[in-house]
Amino acid sequence: MSLRIGDDAPNFKAQTTEGDIDFHQWLGNSWGILYSHPADYTPVCTTELGRTAQLKEDFANRKTKVLAVSVDDLDTHFGWVKDINETQNCNVDFPIIADTDKNVATLYNMIHPNASTSATVRSVYFISPDKKVQAIITYPASTGRNFAEILRVVDSLKLTAEHNVATPVDWEVGQDVIIPPGVKQEDVETKYPKGHRIVKPYLRYTPQPNK
Repeated sequence: MSLRIGDDAPNFKAQTTEGDIDFHQWLGNSWGILYSHPADYTPVCTTELGRTAQLKEDFANRKTKVLAVSVDDLDTHFGWVKDINETQNCNVDFPIIADTDKNVATLYNMIHPNASTSATVRSVYFISPDKKVQAIITYPASTGRNFAEILRVVDSLKLTAEHNVATPVDWEVGQDVIIPPGVKQEDVETKYPKGHRIVKPYLRYTPQPNK
């Protein structure tokens, strides 16, 4: 069955370019991003892994660990990493799983038969510290991922996990957020002391609570 938002993120043990890991243990109390690549030495993925390395501090500031998976072996990964570092002007030092038996790809439903019976689609799983799947984005092999959006989703997930708010369209850190419909109007002033504005009874905004 397909993984859905709210499901437990399956645990696994795997060989990676940074050593053997137990996924849940490796994640610890951090947020995590697990994302897949159809194969090594693919051009779009080369740019994506490079961008991930370049954004190391951005992920660290969000207490978010990143883990990539490809169905090729470790030796192939190491060769590919050299190319990525050279062409993308970066230093890839996060784990890339050698998923030769497709164990992780199968656990995370990364092989879609309508797209390919052997290669993974380019899925991104956002996983919370309690090891739950909180968001999923899936791309075809031809479309590079938008890492500004990936960081934005992390920011939204972390904010809405800690505060009873939702984030509106195109929201970015520092902008107003939405008060959920389930919050009664008579409770708004107490729960949202920074103030609020009402556009419609069901559409209420408040300043981001942690800014």
